[in-house]
Amino acid sequence: MRIADMGDLWWRNAVFYCLDVETFRDGNGDGIGDFTGLTESLGYLEQLGVTCVWLMPFYPSPDRDDGYDISDFYGVDPRLGSLGDAAEFIRTARSRGIRVIVDLVVNHTSDKHPWFVQAKRSRNSKFRDYYIWRDRPTRNQKNMVFPGEEQSIWEWEPKTEQYYMHSFYRHQPDLNLTHPPVREEIAKVVAFWLTLGVAGFRIDAVPFLLASPGSPDAADPHEFIRDLKRFIRRRSSEAMLLGEVALPHVEQLEYFGGQDGGELDAQFDFTLMDAVYLAFVRGDATPIADALRSRPKTSEPVSWGNFLRNHDELTLQLLTDEERDEVFDALAPEPFQRIYGRGILRRLAPMLDGDPRRLRLAYSLLFSLPGVPVLYYGEEIGMGENPQLPGRSAVRSPMQWTPERNGGFSSARPSQLPGSVTTGGFGPEHVNVRNQQMDEGSLFHFIRALIARYRTTPEIGWGDVELVEHDTPGVFAHILRTDQEGGMLALHNLTPDPATVSLPSAAEVGGEVLTDLLHPREIPLQADRPTDVHLDPYGFLWLQITPPGGAIV
Repeated sequence: MRIADMGDLWWRNAVFYCLDVETFRDGNGDGIGDFTGLTESLGYLEQLGVTCVWLMPFYPSPDRDDGYDISDFYGVDPRLGSLGDAAEFIRTARSRGIRVIVDLVVNHTSDKHPWFVQAKRSRNSKFRDYYIWRDRPTRNQKNMVFPGEEQSIWEWEPKTEQYYMHSFYRHQPDLNLTHPPVREEIAKVVAFWLTLGVAGFRIDAVPFLLASPGSPDAADPHEFIRDLKRFIRRRSSEAMLLGEVALPHVEQLEYFGGQDGGELDAQFDFTLMDAVYLAFVRGDATPIADALRSRPKTSEPVSWGNFLRNHDELTLQLLTDEERDEVFDALAPEPFQRIYGRGILRRLAPMLDGDPRRLRLAYSLLFSLPGVPVLYYGEEIGMGENPQLPGRSAVRSPMQWTPERNGGFSSARPSQLPGSVTTGGFGPEHVNVRNQQMDEGSLFHFIRALIARYRTTPEIGWGDVELVEHDTPGVFAHILRTDQEGGMLALHNLTPDPATVSLPSAAEVGGEVLTDLLHPREIPLQADRPTDVHLDPYGFLWLQITPPGGAIV
């Protein structure tokens, strides 16, 4: 594996941090998070070790879908600040070594977007073909994104007496991406934000973007992403595309552009994420190993994004029905904790009963898996969900900065906040940034240490993975290497019992000494027989493999 060009492919060893401006920090006291508060929080993100902030939609919007119903791709929701405030945040972040990527949501617009307002007034409008219209619904009309809330992908428009298509909510009409003027508009949007300094885009729901049921047929459904990638590369040598593709591995390869790339630069690995939860529930590492074996080989420029939670429900759609029920029963036993029969409306800390051992195990695994880690705001302090908020809003409550009123998120009255702060054992009086910053044994400092070690261990982002065979099913063991010898060995005990793992001989591992990267100690490897390594309940080790004559980094 060649790592000489790491600066050109910065996302290969980045630490992504996803946040919503609206719920991160209120800088002017009106109850709503804003770019002023976010800019003031950059010191915190820098301290944590974040290298790239991914901003959820902050554009003008009726806000019926948490900002994903966009009415202006070129602006900023006035509640969150001005375009100048956004530009200043992007500039200031970059000055601190933090890149910024933004959501590119072009599957659809809000029905309040000027394009759709014009399109529904007349069949002769020049914006009519920006959207998809039919005289009658297609046979395949079931809504696959929100099956519990929308029964169809078609909605009747009485003024012009046609149906328009909406793969998501009915107030989000699908854009017709086969229409050249629409592609030209998207190119302008991309160029605009690149000019303001963003380092790339996270593309929402990519499979629906390219192949929605009932949309006009295109000769090549991937042509749009390839064209977008070429356009971005002409405008910026560093800009990248991070895609949400919740499909099995073999289908995800197509969205990289095949073996040689050419489309998405990184994709979230939903298969691995589902496998991690199944492995946690079973106390068996087999699902994780199987998921990594199913990952297709990719070229050097592209990468996988690893995550434990995000801004949506914890989707389990890539598991079998029986496997999904296992995870539901263990982590979301109450019906209100589930959505659509396929996802969980909870954050990680409550799912793991707030057990510090299990949380540390989970994040150690996240940061040691091949690929790049993606954190969701509040994960670093173990925030919980707020079941009093509806739907996905349960995992989108305000950031908890202090134990004071509103969790220090805002000085406004609680009724002015975009959502109520979590209460109970995961409320801000128990879980907040200030207390954890002062406690060296906190989850915050643990994740900060993991990030620092991850950043100095290029094998994780750049290396090839080898699964270590052994006879302890509850332990996941893998090696990451950028060369034939040396590398990093990670061990994770997924069970509440102590475990002993017999590692292969020094010759098979490719080194003579294992140096603990998280604690000051060494483990000599036996030259001609296995070496036994002990793990505590939910214990883990990051071990640098030092080859013969090699130096410890």
